[in-house]
Amino acid sequence: MKRLFKLMKGMREDTSTYTAMYDGTVFIPQPGDNPDERSRDTLYFGGEIGYDITPSGRGEADRPTVVIQIPCDTLGIDRFTASSADFCLRAFIPYIDELNSDLYNRSRPDSENGAYYIFRPGGEITVNNSGYFALCRQKDYTLVGLREVPLLDGVPRPPRMCLCLRLQVQLPRGKLKKAIRMLCSDLPKAAQGYISNFSHKGFDLAAKLEDMRAEIRRWLQDSEYCAFIADGSVLPRISGTDLPMPGAVPFKAPEGSAVTVAGVRGMGIRRGVTVITGGGYSGKSTVLEAVAAGIYDHCAGDGRELCITDDTAVSVSAEDGRAVKNVNISPFIKYLPGGDISDFSTLRASGSTSQAANVMEAVGAGARLLIIDEDRSAANFMIRDGAMKALIEREPITPLTDRVRELSDMGVSTLLVIGGSGEYLAAADKVCRMDEFVMSDATVQAEDICRCFGITAERPDRADWSYKPRTAVSGWTSYPPRSGSERMSVSELGIISVGDEDIDARGIRDIINTEQLRAVGFIIRTLMIRHEKGDFDAAARLDELYDEIGREGLDIVYSGRFTGEGRFLSLPRKCDVMAAINRMRHVVWRQ
Repeated sequence: MKRLFKLMKGMREDTSTYTAMYDGTVFIPQPGDNPDERSRDTLYFGGEIGYDITPSGRGEADRPTVVIQIPCDTLGIDRFTASSADFCLRAFIPYIDELNSDLYNRSRPDSENGAYYIFRPGGEITVNNSGYFALCRQKDYTLVGLREVPLLDGVPRPPRMCLCLRLQVQLPRGKLKKAIRMLCSDLPKAAQGYISNFSHKGFDLAAKLEDMRAEIRRWLQDSEYCAFIADGSVLPRISGTDLPMPGAVPFKAPEGSAVTVAGVRGMGIRRGVTVITGGGYSGKSTVLEAVAAGIYDHCAGDGRELCITDDTAVSVSAEDGRAVKNVNISPFIKYLPGGDISDFSTLRASGSTSQAANVMEAVGAGARLLIIDEDRSAANFMIRDGAMKALIEREPITPLTDRVRELSDMGVSTLLVIGGSGEYLAAADKVCRMDEFVMSDATVQAEDICRCFGITAERPDRADWSYKPRTAVSGWTSYPPRSGSERMSVSELGIISVGDEDIDARGIRDIINTEQLRAVGFIIRTLMIRHEKGDFDAAARLDELYDEIGREGLDIVYSGRFTGEGRFLSLPRKCDVMAAINRMRHVVWRQ
């Protein structure tokens, strides 16, 4: 950090851009007759710890992005998984909070006070660009003034595996001494304190929890189950937050559904059709939301640490007004006036056609479990009882009640919350009843009720479930018409703007935070700039990009040219990126 200190000391006291630290010019002596060669190096070292300092984006020169590179052997860790990186990131946040508490002044903005920003994950554990492991360069020079003199001692210095922690630092405008202290003194002290106090016990407990989750996920893949909820899980959340509710009734599996996996007793949800029912405020939607959240791992203390779900599961709901392009909805819609149900397109889908398209797209993307809450569904898509079938003979909608068994036969399970209709009781393999957040098995009672009331499950002729792959032939560009500049932005309201598209992603219920939504936008933009010419096979190109992200890290899709976009990204599932692509209004797909 001495070189950074000297570079910053050479700036004007009233500077507001701090550009010299991005230039990072050094002089490296060359052998032979070559003069000293200028080189740019923005990786600064404080001992063995590297601090890579780069601009965050256009117009944000006073808010550098800093990646702290801590050698893993310095921390004493040798486990380099996403869950381990998540633990390390969360453990670093209190040190940033302490730095901010010393800077905070409520009467002044951050641009005057200075501030540190870091990604703050919720209960979910995701791959992100804020806490990760990577091979990083070691310091291989000594500093003479501002000259980097290569160390020629014959000691090999190959890259080391490092914990990388990304943050942004808002430097105070016109306060050079304070800015120097923040970057060259306070932040390194926080990093050293983090290393000195690193909790190996906490790290090992997180690793043990990760191994248990992995064992349960392997069990789900090889068994007849699609989800597991451990006894003792705390499923209710504090209103308006993602935090477990203190004093909530811990979950306990009903005897008819109890299994033991990885030494843990809990409820196993079998593949097929499962209905969760109960009165209002009984906890049925809370259980459904916990199962939906189980596509992600959760950190210790979340309450849902061992709520594990088949990671292909998709939450499906009605989505009035969504754009639908070239989707076969014939399993649910027999005919539409002037429309082709096998190749359906609209800019404003109804509740039933949108939910039909959502189911078809989920099945087409490989979902093995559909998660559905009747409160978020179109009533005419979900059910049509016997009386209405008798009264209305010509009905274009085939309700989901008539298709769930067929989906199950295809290997696609369905988990439903139903509170207002008994039609699904006859189609269900398992019926669970919630009463004041206590679950019981009501399958036998439901079967008796169906016999008593003559409720039967209809099985219409087998449907055509074919799904066309997404191949764009025009409109696949991040440049709006008649514009020489790209357009990409993400709204916290759930709108992804890229090129000429404003994608409404609010209906993609499995995207969990703004950082994931932002990553969707950058992933789509990356696909666009790489594949503007010719036909574009969305699924194949997306697979290729995810392979690249796996090798090189999520940050490869980020670009600083979009002023105002946040710097932190969290990796979404491929199926959720495809769901956003499917909602584009101006792209023309091959018929």
